Amino acid sequence: MRIHSPENGGPGLGLCSEAEVVQLVEAFYLRVRRDDLLGPFFDAHVRDWTAHHSLLVAFWSSLLRGTRRFHGAPVSCHLAMPGLTEAMFRRWLALFRQTTAGCGNEAMRREADDAALRMANHFWQRYQARRMPGQAPALPSIE
Repeated sequence: MRIHSPENGGPGLGLCSEAEVVQLVEAFYLRVRRDDLLGPFFDAHVRDWTAHHSLLVAFWSSLLRGTRRFHGAPVSCHLAMPGLTEAMFRRWLALFRQTTAGCGNEAMRREADDAALRMANHFWQRYQARRMPGQAPALPSIE
């Protein structure tokens, strides 16, 4: 585990509390589930929201706090989902940024937003590459 200090930036135990991670995940996925575009897609693919919530908290705790609690392969799970669109990735990112804007922890917001942007771009590029083998993704990075 990494201890976060203002001098070194990045994830670590001092960046945010576990309660802040839980609050972020709960608030964000409440927005996602209520969203006209993302809600139906997530509801069709998430069979057990309680278990998924626990997995997401572990994932974001690992990213933001450096806890290393998450063990999984999120890219491969998402690559297997048919029907993802650029609009979905953009909406996911917009909802995430709306959520972090209200978190009250500026350092956490910056770190979480940066991680979400990297993740959205990485997932989208891999998703496109899988659907168009031999071609580089033609779409610009998601911002």
